[in-house]
Amino acid sequence: MRTFFVNSFERVVGVIVVLMGIAIVVAAFAALTQPQGGVLPFLAILAGGFVYLVLMAGFVYLQIGIHANTKRAADAAEAVLARRAV
Repeated sequence: MRTFFVNSFERVVGVIVVLMGIAIVVAAFAALTQPQGGVLPFLAILAGGFVYLVLMAGFVYLQIGIHANTKRAADAAEAVLARRAV
């Protein structure tokens, strides 16, 4: 059951990352078309948005990876202890 939630969370994070990428592009083009906007706000929103997206998604995927590696280490430790007990 725990694996289901972790895998589902990973899929949800992937969908959110894609939606955030689309939102960043839409917001940048919206800034480009505004009278007070222009190329500089367009580039600032694109650069800042994608840096933020990479950092946040990276941290989330890092935590998912830590969870997976911890599970693998625990399974390996249990296997070693099971061999010693026999």
